[in-house]
Amino acid sequence: MTPAAFFQQAKDEGVIPLGAQLQSSFQFGVVADELAQLVLKGVKTATASAYDLYEAEEPLPAFGAYDVILDGQNQPVGIIQNDAVTIEQYLDVNAQHAYEEGEGDRSLAYWRQVHHDFFTAAYHEEGKVFRENQAQIVLEKFHLVYPQ
Repeated sequence: MTPAAFFQQAKDEGVIPLGAQLQSSFQFGVVADELAQLVLKGVKTATASAYDLYEAEEPLPAFGAYDVILDGQNQPVGIIQNDAVTIEQYLDVNAQHAYEEGEGDRSLAYWRQVHHDFFTAAYHEEGKVFRENQAQIVLEKFHLVYPQ
């Protein structure tokens, strides 16, 4: 099923308002299946992305917007709605946000370790250098509105 069809199904079932628009569909990180399951279980209620890696014409995530979460095979598994979107310096991301991302032991130390590695590779793919003391991070908090 396509993300658009999955989103329409949620609308048809009355879970999402008929006038709602789909913001995007995406996989979480490099372990998409594992992270999607954390979302479905209600453990993962936040995520982070690199502000510097958004394309000029690519809109930033928006408050109240809906996204379809994909598994590792690009199949829809759930729909989330953003409760908050902020931009912070990488070094200002706090332990609460790390906990809400739900990964590993949910500590800030774990969050910094895996996100440093992830962002370093992502920046490198774009011909850029990830610098912890300069990087801006888009932080999203969300809730699951439609599990499959």
